[in-house]
Amino acid sequence: MTPTTRRYAGMSADDRASDRRARLLEAGLEVFAARGASGATVTAICAQAKLTERYFYESFGSRDELLQQVVDAVSNEIRTDALDALHSPASTVEQQVENAISAFVAVLTEDTRKGRVAMIESNAVDSLRTHRRESMRDFARLVAGEAHDLYGDNAWPEPESEINGLLFIGGLAELVVAWLNDEIDVTPKQIVDAATRQFVSTAHR
Repeated sequence: MTPTTRRYAGMSADDRASDRRARLLEAGLEVFAARGASGATVTAICAQAKLTERYFYESFGSRDELLQQVVDAVSNEIRTDALDALHSPASTVEQQVENAISAFVAVLTEDTRKGRVAMIESNAVDSLRTHRRESMRDFARLVAGEAHDLYGDNAWPEPESEINGLLFIGGLAELVVAWLNDEIDVTPKQIVDAATRQFVSTAHR
């Protein structure tokens, strides 16, 4: 006989494990944003998720592993939304660029938990700093590649294109961090406008 998988409330064991993992990721986003890296303990995250620590370690090896996966989820959302916006119909290249940057900024500012965790708290954890730098380099390479697609032979060649990509991503990230920390009195739209002007003026010859 083929063994059957017991189901509870219409969910298989795999479905329940996936549901618990999703709850822990959402709880991690909430707790890291609210308490910061120093206050986001496994106990606090489990309490937020209404799960025991046994279920935490079913999905994650450590608190820092959970944080890395939360950050990766935010990064993937940014990448998907920005590329979708960039490749949507637009009247000009500048409008394409503005749409992509607006989507990038929106992920980090419309739900400020995502901005704080991905941009601030990830940099406060030693084990994630290298991962964060690698993620920034990935975005810089993405920016350089998209600039070549947008401007063709007029785009800067390597290594200038990657240098510009790093300058652009690093500057945009610092603007968002300053906004999240209430260090600058600007709107997300003003950040988008400034970043669009910078990209359009530096991405090609």
